[in-house]
Amino acid sequence: MKKIKYLFKRIKNMNYKNFFKTAAKISKKEHKLKILIILDMIRCGILHQAGYVDYEFYSMYKLSHKERKLVMTRGRNNHYVSKLNPREYWHYFDNKNEFNQKFSKYLNRDWMFIDGNNFDKFEEFVSKHSTFIVKPNDLSCGKGVRKINSKDVDIKKLYNELYKSKTTLIEEVAIQHDDMNKLHPDSVNTIRIVTIVSDYGIPSVVAAVVRIGTNHNVIDNFNSGGITAMIDLETGKICSNATNTKREIFEKHPTTNVKLIGFQIPMFEEIKKMVKEAALVVSDVRLIGWDVCVGKDKPCLIEANQFPAHDLYQPLFDENNVKGVIPIFEKAISRKE
Repeated sequence: MKKIKYLFKRIKNMNYKNFFKTAAKISKKEHKLKILIILDMIRCGILHQAGYVDYEFYSMYKLSHKERKLVMTRGRNNHYVSKLNPREYWHYFDNKNEFNQKFSKYLNRDWMFIDGNNFDKFEEFVSKHSTFIVKPNDLSCGKGVRKINSKDVDIKKLYNELYKSKTTLIEEVAIQHDDMNKLHPDSVNTIRIVTIVSDYGIPSVVAAVVRIGTNHNVIDNFNSGGITAMIDLETGKICSNATNTKREIFEKHPTTNVKLIGFQIPMFEEIKKMVKEAALVVSDVRLIGWDVCVGKDKPCLIEANQFPAHDLYQPLFDENNVKGVIPIFEKAISRKE
């Protein structure tokens, strides 16, 4: 019933102009009749809960029915989130202040929350950290995140402006490992690592990607111009080319020219250990995407998402070799030990 409701909701809210535009583009690229592409897109929507974005991004027009069943489409991702993450616990992840309090053990950096009556604490924080990060309490995808240098700034005025704009979470700048700077020194290049807590309470790491900023942008977010590459869960090495939201493929970083495949992520075992432990803090939320900074000498938890983006833990690295993650998810859900 939920799948049917989801399908009708998607049909109602679909951007039909982009739907037909996508069909025309694929038709031209693949030298197939447009009507056949449209019918196949509809078939994928019904059988695999794949919208036209998934259909193009994962080159589903090249996949067999068996291969399509393994792909984590948007609809399937929504199903897993609905099944594994009860909405009554989402506030621990949606509210950044609550998140920092709940997971303070894993942040490994100073932070505070502006409440309108704690200027003295803010002044003390700024005296210790003249440069710091400010975040809105309830936005995601890097929106509203800024780095502020308090030198020659009216601290009282800044405090009031931040409180008024609801940019109320203040954090010490996370300093990343020297090796991560090699990828792109202008951004903190985070690891998105996904955990699932099984039906028997056992946490597993099911996917990991590195998110890297580009063009000297301070944000590494995939939806803010960043690129992402897959990390091998056993070795901690980058094991794929990188991609962006435009489906461009990169063997080397487009700004720093660093070769990506084979690049060793520092402290990867420590990262896995940390997120598996953190996954049990709010164990009722069983599917979580963690964003981790590889610090100078320890990993630092940045934030987490109870509705992780499926295009991050199953990004496209080679349109001729799409590997679905459904079997990995199912194995983690049923794991007993």
